[in-house]
Amino acid sequence: MYKTLDTLVPDMYKLLHGDVDHVPNGDNKSLFYKNVGRALYRKFGSDSDYEPRLRMSNIGKPARQVWYDINKAPKERLTAPTLNKFFFGDFIEEWVVLLAREAGHFVQDTQKEVEIDGVKGRMDCKIDGVVVDVKSASSYAFKKFKNNTLAKDDPFGYIDQISGYAQAEGQNEAAFLAMDKQNGDIGLLKVPTRDVRPRIKMLKAALEKDTPPERCYKDVPEGQYGNKVLAMGCSYCPFKQHCWADANDGVGLRGFHYSYGPKFFTKVAKEPRTQEFKLDAVRSSTTTG
Repeated sequence: MYKTLDTLVPDMYKLLHGDVDHVPNGDNKSLFYKNVGRALYRKFGSDSDYEPRLRMSNIGKPARQVWYDINKAPKERLTAPTLNKFFFGDFIEEWVVLLAREAGHFVQDTQKEVEIDGVKGRMDCKIDGVVVDVKSASSYAFKKFKNNTLAKDDPFGYIDQISGYAQAEGQNEAAFLAMDKQNGDIGLLKVPTRDVRPRIKMLKAALEKDTPPERCYKDVPEGQYGNKVLAMGCSYCPFKQHCWADANDGVGLRGFHYSYGPKFFTKVAKEPRTQEFKLDAVRSSTTTG
């Protein structure tokens, strides 16, 4: 009897709880070790040959951010803790796929390359015949997958990305399999896919121009004294310092620590009563190290 996505998460939990007699599959373990090794290589290998281009993984991102990436605008250098988190994410995603296999679900087409209108990408896999994108997420982001609110707040363009994979495979539904990397919770979110061809056409037209599209988000008021901060969608962008170089009358963005995370101020009319921090160094996208 074939399994379906409807039982995927419960089956994974049963496996973890030891509720079923199970002997790990040697081929699955070998594949897991191999894929984790590849992730290690990517993290320690040189990116000197990296050439940014329009791919499925970025078609959902704001047009201005994509323009900056393709045109190699100066961007923030990733910190060591951030690189650590990225590798943890890669490891978690491989672990989730291993659990799906070991729980008796059919995993196929891992890292299969697909293409729509000249834009290529590699989907994570299909599970039980459905295109699946595997995500590791903070507790805050995980709620979007668990509570089905991703469509209302998708700053990284995940739905367009998975829609591209599914559309290339002739599917009108896909699914996210996500793990909360803080507490280990697993969630599955099925989503209807959308036609990504109009967005690809728009992005190609924007990339042909010599100047970037308009800013993705407006800055927003902070408090009652005239301060303004970046919108949440801008806060995680590696190009925010370059994009907002005119902030604070040409001084640039200023960052301040809060208990719930950092805020990036575009206008400081009244000094916040919290610690200011130095923003991450910015480097040219053509350099490494």
